[in-house]
Amino acid sequence: MALKFVFYPPQRETSRQWAARLSDMAPEIRVVAPETEEEAKREMRDADAAFGTLPKDALAGATKLRWLQAPAAAPQAGYYYPELIKHPVQVTNFREIYNDHIANHIMAFVLSFARGLHYYIPRQLKSEWKPDALDGGVVHLAEATALVVGVGGIGSEAARLCAAFGMKVIGVDARRTDKPQGVAELHRPDELDKLLPRADFVILTIPHTPQTEGLFNTQKFSLMKKGAFFVNIGRGMTTKLDALNDALRSGHLGGAGLDVYEIEPLPKTHPLWSAPNVLLTPHTAGFGPYLDDRRWEIILDNTRRFLKGQSLRNVVDKANWF
Repeated sequence: MALKFVFYPPQRETSRQWAARLSDMAPEIRVVAPETEEEAKREMRDADAAFGTLPKDALAGATKLRWLQAPAAAPQAGYYYPELIKHPVQVTNFREIYNDHIANHIMAFVLSFARGLHYYIPRQLKSEWKPDALDGGVVHLAEATALVVGVGGIGSEAARLCAAFGMKVIGVDARRTDKPQGVAELHRPDELDKLLPRADFVILTIPHTPQTEGLFNTQKFSLMKKGAFFVNIGRGMTTKLDALNDALRSGHLGGAGLDVYEIEPLPKTHPLWSAPNVLLTPHTAGFGPYLDDRRWEIILDNTRRFLKGQSLRNVVDKANWF
């Protein structure tokens, strides 16, 4: 009997296209893309593999399910609920597809702060010709240190780019044991507190997990070097925004570049909008070409691996959400 792959609704046009392409390229698999929840739950009862976000009642009936492809690199909190964690199904995700786009966004923040754009952009909006002192408002990157918290695919690419600009890069990672290109030192997460005072730029690329929720709080910001810059493009729930706002307004931090937020969208009334020296983008760091092509390539590659009984790509530690 053919293996069965269910694309769980709601369907986007891309998921319909992926289902059709997968059916053509792997005729030994029965591919189903239901349009309604009721139909999907029936189809899940004998599904071997699935794509999407499974509600608890659909998972409960999926007694044959062995592989679930998550619809994101880091799905939102709640995706890995207790029943899914206990279920024997292997979950894979879309990590690695954003490495270049997000690393470039990180460097846009780093270079903006290094060259004083956080001063000059507000002045431009007020038509002010007001240059800083000759040696002011500049970070000499050849003498600067970047602390990259989370040296996975995105963090590794950011480290490589920071090193290319002459920065010393220190990495912190919970899993990695090898130093990727550009990383001068690699440390475990329990060493973070002693590393923070050394960094001119602290760059977060970590996912939201039970261990990282609220990690950057008043205590962590107090350990950072006075005048240092904070960049977060990982997940908003890793950083307490009120604590960051206080660190900026007190003058302890030199600035912050954020693409992700503890609350999204960031409320119009939030004080961070008017905090000094902030660069804010609305969760767009991953934007760029070829993303759906890269998602499709992972689905196809894992489907072929699944059929051959090989190890799947991007397997998730479900208990830790990544």
